[in-house]
Amino acid sequence: MGQAIGINKAKPVSLKQVEIRDNFWKYYIDLVRDVVVPYQWEAINDRVEGAERSGAVSNFKIAAGMEKGDFYGFVFQDTDVAKWLEAVAYLLISKRDAALEQVADEMIDIIGEAQEPSGYLNTYFTIKAPEQKWTNLTECHELYSAGHMIEAGVAYFQATGKRKLLDIVCRVADDIAVVFGDGPGQIAGYDGHQEIELALVKLYDVTGDRKYLELSRYFIDKRGAKPSFFIEEAERRGWTSHWSKNKIHIDHEYFQAHLPVREQDTAAGHAVRVVYMLAGMADVARETGDQSLVDACRRLWDNIVSKQMYITGGIGSMAAGEAFSFDYDLPNDTVYAETCASIGLIFFAHRMLQLEPNSRYADVLERALYNTVIAGMSRDGRHFFYVNPLEVAPDTCEGKNKNFNHVKPVRQEWFGCACCPPNIARLLASLGEYMYSVSGHTIYSHLYIGGEVVLAIDDAQIQLNQHSNLPWEGTVRYEVTVDRPIAFELALRVPDWSSKAVVQVNGEAYAIGDQLVDGYIKINREWVSGDVVELVLEMPIMRVRSHPLVRRNAGKVALQRGPLVYCIEEADNGSQLQQLLLPQDSKLEATFDNKLVGGVQVIRAEALRLQFEQWGAELYRSNADAALEQENVTFIPYYAWANRGKGEMTVWVKERI
Repeated sequence: MGQAIGINKAKPVSLKQVEIRDNFWKYYIDLVRDVVVPYQWEAINDRVEGAERSGAVSNFKIAAGMEKGDFYGFVFQDTDVAKWLEAVAYLLISKRDAALEQVADEMIDIIGEAQEPSGYLNTYFTIKAPEQKWTNLTECHELYSAGHMIEAGVAYFQATGKRKLLDIVCRVADDIAVVFGDGPGQIAGYDGHQEIELALVKLYDVTGDRKYLELSRYFIDKRGAKPSFFIEEAERRGWTSHWSKNKIHIDHEYFQAHLPVREQDTAAGHAVRVVYMLAGMADVARETGDQSLVDACRRLWDNIVSKQMYITGGIGSMAAGEAFSFDYDLPNDTVYAETCASIGLIFFAHRMLQLEPNSRYADVLERALYNTVIAGMSRDGRHFFYVNPLEVAPDTCEGKNKNFNHVKPVRQEWFGCACCPPNIARLLASLGEYMYSVSGHTIYSHLYIGGEVVLAIDDAQIQLNQHSNLPWEGTVRYEVTVDRPIAFELALRVPDWSSKAVVQVNGEAYAIGDQLVDGYIKINREWVSGDVVELVLEMPIMRVRSHPLVRRNAGKVALQRGPLVYCIEEADNGSQLQQLLLPQDSKLEATFDNKLVGGVQVIRAEALRLQFEQWGAELYRSNADAALEQENVTFIPYYAWANRGKGEMTVWVKERI
């Protein structure tokens, strides 16, 4: 274990302190409340015609003795219910809804009946394989499932003050503390899929019981230690596999168990597991002051964002194992970039901001949020992407080449493995938690999202009313209300997409000078009610190019304006998008289109299209002359693609010098 240090941590602002009133984001939050959560409740109850069966709710009813039947779904199917409950909790914090709360309470009653006397809670093993509990942690997600239910229990208690689900998950965690450890008869191991680590820290935060924090640290410390727990477990089990009749194959990198976590410096293996693990590591580091965990988090952060992250904030480039592959390997058409992985990256970034407020973490949080996360859900809230490609040709991904079959050209109604839809719901429902943090007398504003936040510093109440025109324009305004004059520092992030920032306080220019620290403009003064801060961020259309070692993007360019990455789609530009070239000196113009996908700012560009009208039937020709014809093309925000039917799409376009 690492040496403990004093960390000057920033404290996140509770969702109870924030009310979002933002033209862009209110649509999504209302969508989650009015459509997504009700739709997902129908889906996990198997009442959506044409969608894949879930079985998640019925499994709990069967385990509770309320219904007859067999377990259905994946071994981790319980987590769909847990994440749904967590999303409901966040919605109830923002706005009480008696009918929704009653539905949730009734589901919690069922969960309570399904829990075993020991505290154990997992419908797969209760119904189908009670004799196999805790025998295949490598594959069977028992601690992962418990972690998601713990998160739900904490959130629901914070939302409603009701202890029933919190008491249930405390018994779950207490049982885990009995089962796991280095004592006689205990299991000295950890789960194949990280999640319990961050969940236990949340449980510690709300209960104050330090054993939950220590249990989280135990699982982190054990991972990657020698001898291999997964191999020892497989030997005890006779090398059987949950997923097939074949002998289990253990790839330690896939589970991030190839080295102790403090010795890892390259993100490897299943992408969601990596960032969930790192979120838990950052949590434990924050609470214990473990510098070695902080150092490991920084190294792995740097590797992910500088060598293994897509321009959209997607991570995990390889379909095999839903995993990281190697540095700079970022294919666009066979990409995986699971929605859950970007959500996990946001969790990690949020926690790094608590360890050390630095705009680089908020920049990535914002990138993943505005691009991959909301791209993962259609504008109707009823269709979802699991995989988030940066290049799509429907004939290819629906064809016979199985290397592309994981890529879908349209969003799906539901999934048998439906981790992403409820993950999107719980993130968007809790969006207010990601906007601000407080460290001493400094209030950090990480995201420019309109709304109101109420804080307390030195027993003074501070209200900030933020007005934001993002993502379309870079103007932000803060109106300050305090119950007495008070000195504090307001820290405003300068995003990596802005070439210049200008600040005015009460109509007078504020000299930024050396007040730009770690990417934040710090305004330190005594504030009184009526003070107004205005921030103007230049928002040019940027031509973005990849590192030369990203082979797939050589000679290509992508467009970004503000936090939004743009793409071209067949609906606007016809098919065969690979024939388009964007000259370096072509004119780019941003204009608002009220009719397109709820109203978006598009980029019009003068491009060239290769013409092969005289080619003929030959596959290869030595005398093939291609003419270039001028063509006006339209780029739309990446998040908005695939809302107008099936068609081609690409983010990266060939560039003509």
